[in-house]
Amino acid sequence: MTNPKVKIYTDGACANNPGKGGYGIVLMYEKNDGSVVQKNLSRGFNMTTNNRMELLAVIDALNALKSPCDIELYSDSKYVVDAINQKWLEGWILKNWKLNTKNPVKNIDLWQRLIEAMKPHKIEFIWVKGHASNEFNNLCDKLAVEARNKQELEQDSGFEN
Repeated sequence: MTNPKVKIYTDGACANNPGKGGYGIVLMYEKNDGSVVQKNLSRGFNMTTNNRMELLAVIDALNALKSPCDIELYSDSKYVVDAINQKWLEGWILKNWKLNTKNPVKNIDLWQRLIEAMKPHKIEFIWVKGHASNEFNNLCDKLAVEARNKQELEQDSGFEN
């Protein structure tokens, strides 16, 4: 039996940086009859950074899946996509979460969560240009901004100012 094929779009948004932030996710799964099931998710946070929102969007999208999947994951975050595709993440792990400058990698808590969230899946990370003509990236951005602008915002427990 083959794994379900899923397309995921994610985006993070932050007013100021750091500041109020949010993320948007679009999950799409094609059923056997050819129809597409789409689920939109979002969350907003009181104080965070754009990069943390980009990462958390990917983590929460992967964690929303109920079984191992073959995934095309689209993000406008070079930070996230290049960390995977350019093997930066592997290098950070080998260097005990240090950059070439010997400074610690930022957002280690989320990178570690991402590693765990990725384990059951086969994922292709694909960069898309933000604020361009990609319908689903634009929807993610809209969801992220709406989440960031809500009255009730969550605390980003891993954020350090």
